[in-house]
Amino acid sequence: MPRDLVRLKNMLFHAHHGYWDEERRVGQRFEVDVELFLDVKKAAASDHIRDTIDLYKVYQSVERVVTRKQFKLVETLAEAIAATLLKKFPITEVNVCVRKPNSPVPGICDGIEVEIYRDKAGDAR
Repeated sequence: MPRDLVRLKNMLFHAHHGYWDEERRVGQRFEVDVELFLDVKKAAASDHIRDTIDLYKVYQSVERVVTRKQFKLVETLAEAIAATLLKKFPITEVNVCVRKPNSPVPGICDGIEVEIYRDKAGDAR
């Protein structure tokens, strides 16, 4: 099976995740990238949206996880996004990257980032 890749990059959300109570109360910006592995051969041949993954629905699914749930760890958020996408869409693998630009770390830092890879077989890289 071909291993084609479709990406949604730099989705931006205001959400209430974080280890500290204040982070969860006030909320902050989160950035999410997803890479979806699937076979796009049929869609490329037909040039019809019905033969590919609906990226609008993918975005909505990510948005629901990020904005309607609450996690202390970015790792848990990334895992929840990956599990949702693998369950809801005809993809074989997913790579999820979650960035928290305003993470309360001591010192100068652009933020934190967690990236995970998951597939339907349950393997992780």
